[in-house]
Amino acid sequence: MTERPPGGPRAPRNAGRPGARKFYGKPNSKSRDVEPPRHKEPAGYAVRALAVRLVSSVVDRRRALDDALDAEFNSGPGANLEPRDRGLARLIAATVLRRKGELDAVIATFLERPLPDDRGLLDTILECAAAQLIILQIAPHAVINIAVEQCRHDRGARRFDRLANAILRRISERGRAILESQPEGTRLDIPDWLWKRWVAAYGEPSARQIATASLREAPLDVSPLADADAAAWNEKLGGKLLPTGSIRITDPQERVDALPGFAEGAWWVQDAAAALPACLFGVVSGRRIADLCSAPGGKTVQLASRGAHVTAVDVSAERLARVRENVARMRLEAEIVKADVTTWNPSTTFDAVLLDAPCTATGTIRRHPDIPHLKRPTDLAPLVELQSRMLDRAAALVAPGGTLVYCTCSLELDEGENQIERFLSRTPQYERSPLVAGEFGIEAMWITSSGDLRTLPYFSPGGDLSVGGMDGFYAARLTRRPE
Repeated sequence: MTERPPGGPRAPRNAGRPGARKFYGKPNSKSRDVEPPRHKEPAGYAVRALAVRLVSSVVDRRRALDDALDAEFNSGPGANLEPRDRGLARLIAATVLRRKGELDAVIATFLERPLPDDRGLLDTILECAAAQLIILQIAPHAVINIAVEQCRHDRGARRFDRLANAILRRISERGRAILESQPEGTRLDIPDWLWKRWVAAYGEPSARQIATASLREAPLDVSPLADADAAAWNEKLGGKLLPTGSIRITDPQERVDALPGFAEGAWWVQDAAAALPACLFGVVSGRRIADLCSAPGGKTVQLASRGAHVTAVDVSAERLARVRENVARMRLEAEIVKADVTTWNPSTTFDAVLLDAPCTATGTIRRHPDIPHLKRPTDLAPLVELQSRMLDRAAALVAPGGTLVYCTCSLELDEGENQIERFLSRTPQYERSPLVAGEFGIEAMWITSSGDLRTLPYFSPGGDLSVGGMDGFYAARLTRRPE
């Protein structure tokens, strides 16, 4: 960041003399080693402080937002907050993570000279406050006062309290107009490496649509049990029944676990796109199916609710605990196995295998706004190599004449289309089983020229843009030739 304190105090007279301390905040700023005076924090301070900690956890420590939230809500300071306050803190943090590039551009409008590296959490405090002022449109008075207090409580940022006050007052007056006039818009929020790959894969117009859709808050999608009355549950939940069978709730008024049907296991949370790969097997009643990399269990539950005998495999005991919880809540049964998919060697083969492989997850930015800040271009090659090994092992688990479905929630062609082309070229006993428009509510534009599934974040089930998009998913349906 660079600095220009609009309307701020003049620099001390000796500021330009050799050896003089540079001036960035108020002239009588206290030493960073001295704690600020103790006084009662203003109302709403704890919520904003939590939002700053969450953003810093992701951006500065590269910690997943969900992990940071769990730590705060289970045993950290956030555990003392009311659910409504927790929700506001998460909303502020998620907004910053989605729009960080644009917010930084607005803040930079009021800065001219470089700030020192040692400025503590100043950047994050300003970003969180700017997000509240110009995107969430929260009343300026409380936002600015609390942000100034946050600076005073942070050892590195406290000497910038007056600067923060001046900048945020200007942002409250002009920030919205500046944000809306940014020529690059949401392009600023996408890392260069990721943007270039989207343009190369889908073209610039589609890349811009992907970026815009990815930066919107995703609606809540749920999947009802196979024998449930989907229309009745749709009415109870106040949602929209999608052509793919999911129920979409665009503005839930309660926490997920407080919604009708959750406690009795009538439905589970699953994005509309994520629900499609398990559908590609068709009728699964009585069939033995292995769900590889199964956690958190949405696809396991989906298959079991349709009568399949499911073996759910994952390498993580912690993640498998969530699979067990979901299966138990839905009152279903599945065999749970802790194993490394690349070395798992069961005694028999399966009628079908579903491999939802680990990936960069770039198709799920709507639900995970931390992804652009966590992923690096160097992450791709190791994941592609791991997927390849998993795919080869999964193929060996399918009985002759059986079906293999490979899927990822990535927009990267190397993790999807290119991965399958390489697999088919080295595995002659497998052939593609192309999808047909209309199957399972799948639309023609979601099917690649080779017959695979490819959804993009700006696609909408039923073509209704008002209901929101869907996660970016790739899935290929393959058949093992009879011997």
